[in-house]
Amino acid sequence: QVQLVESGGGLVQAGDSLRLSCTASGGIFSSYAMAWFRQAPGKDREFLATITWRGGSTYYADSSKGRFTISRDNAKNAVYLQSTGLKPEDTAVYYCAARASYSSTYYYTNSHDYDIWGQGTQVTVPS
Repeated sequence: QVQLVESGGGLVQAGDSLRLSCTASGGIFSSYAMAWFRQAPGKDREFLATITWRGGSTYYADSSKGRFTISRDNAKNAVYLQSTGLKPEDTAVYYCAARASYSSTYYYTNSHDYDIWGQGTQVTVPS
């Protein structure tokens, strides 16, 4: 199965944009549905967005629509999360996750649906 490594986090200012990357190795990346979650201190892990194995379909949490965009490049074994207009409440550890799936119509939005996780990347937006 694949292993996942996130990158691109850091300290940004309110209103900034940021692109997180998640690179996979050790498996057939194109056979996995991918997702981004985040977890703020003291809070549950929150679903942000998911993308199907071919990248043809995406699904977003209501809270993510309009500010977050998920995409993938199967040739590069990578999935991305582009965020705009960052706010202090976006401060969290951001995780990518994978689940083997060839569905192009079903979206997995629960953290329990995913069995492969990266180590996370911290995004901090000071108030």
